[in-house]
This record gives sequence, structure tokens and C-alpha cells, in this order.
Amino acid sequence: MSAPSVSVRVPGSLRQYTAGEPALAVEVAALGDQPTVGALLDHLAASHPDLERRVRDEQRCLRRHVNVFRGTENVRDLDEQRTPVAAGDEVAIVPAVSGG
Repeated sequence: MSAPSVSVRVPGSLRQYTAGEPALAVEVAALGDQPTVGALLDHLAASHPDLERRVRDEQRCLRRHVNVFRGTENVRDLDEQRTPVAAGDEVAIVPAVSGG
């Protein structure tokens, strides 16, 4: 039986920074007493620093062109990186698409 975890979906454009993995499982216990999106991103930064540089800036703020969803909700519409996560949640990193 596996430990309770959060699944992080990685888009094709960023998979080169996750050794081609389309999803990463992060154990909730690794996120501290109050698991949040920020704690999840901190954990990913330790093991995937190149991914971190594409998702957050030097001040650890989400880059403008990157959206992060917990389920179907953009964390920018919730509590940003303070948005809680729990076992079984799916978090998706979604680069913004623009064009005209």
C-alpha cells in the first residue's frame, strides 16, 4: 500500500525537467504539518530545480504565465500558494497560452 500522496500533472512542454514523467506523486507527509501548494512546490524544487525555475520566480512567486490548479480551481482564485492540498488531490501546472 502506498503512502497518501498528491499527484502533480506536468504538461508536455515542461516534462523535459521531470525526466519525461507526465505526473509526479508527492507524499503528503513530506509537505509538513499544513500541506499547501507552496509546500508542494518547495518539495518539487528540491528534486526538480529546473522545473522550479519555470514555475516560480526568484522570490518564489508563481510566474505570470503559469497557472496552477488544484482540481479544477486555479489557485490564484483561492489562496494562491497558501491553498491547502490533501491526499488524493490533483495539482496541475498549466503554462498560459496566448495568441491572437
